[in-house]
Amino acid sequence: MSFVSPFASVVIPAHNESATIGRNLFQLYQGIWDEEIDVVVVCNGCTDDTAQRVRETALGARVLEIPRPSKAEAMRAGNASSAHFPRVHLDADVVLSGPDLRRLVAPLQAGAVLAAAPERVLVTAHSSLAVRCYYDVWQHLPQVEAGLFGRGVVALSEEGQHRVDALPPLMSDDLAASEAFDRSERRVVEGAVVYVQAPRHLADLVRRRIRVVTGNAQADAGGVRHPESSTSWSDLARMAWRHPHLAAKLPVFLAVTAVSRVLARRRVRAGDFTTWQRDESSRR
Repeated sequence: MSFVSPFASVVIPAHNESATIGRNLFQLYQGIWDEEIDVVVVCNGCTDDTAQRVRETALGARVLEIPRPSKAEAMRAGNASSAHFPRVHLDADVVLSGPDLRRLVAPLQAGAVLAAAPERVLVTAHSSLAVRCYYDVWQHLPQVEAGLFGRGVVALSEEGQHRVDALPPLMSDDLAASEAFDRSERRVVEGAVVYVQAPRHLADLVRRRIRVVTGNAQADAGGVRHPESSTSWSDLARMAWRHPHLAAKLPVFLAVTAVSRVLARRRVRAGDFTTWQRDESSRR
């Protein structure tokens, strides 16, 4: 029997992801052999049958179970149990196929960059009009187009992983991973696609944005976030000039942004960077 060395390790933190983990793993193993990737799902503080779903869906995936619901601890445990690079950090509620995974890690294998993420496709078929308007604007922001965050997957070379490991623990781990690299060191890989489910309702979107605003404030306080990663009025003006059809949607974007910032203030003042405003609507 020939031995196939994995071309990547994939770490998937999962907290009560029974509704999504089967879809995630089924697509991940499409188009590749089980032995070509080393997958570990770290079930952290699960009270549902996430671990059993993993075992039923993907015989090639390893399961680790830790008692505390903590994404940071899950990532540390998953990394400690993985030996291969590139190292791919994949959220349990997004969809990335095997061929897209292979395309994603190719620049890392070639030594072209230290960090990479796929192109993002936001699934908004079940989202309200307000949610769709918000994301139509958000996706055209220059920092959103160029950054590795908000995609649910980041791939790192060995050097890139060491750099991210040296960062302080942050709520917005994908933002931190993106900001750890200059633009010349990171890449959004054309042709590699991840599908991200958007919130269904405006309230769900606001909960998600409160988490983002809180995480951004923590990253700003820690000096992790680059100034150009913040959205300015000039960014919005240039975007509206280049994409006139978005002008009518800007009020929705601005309203959601304002409300989220107001509601996040209490958490920021209290230093609460652990409460996770989870969007359950995208997990149906």
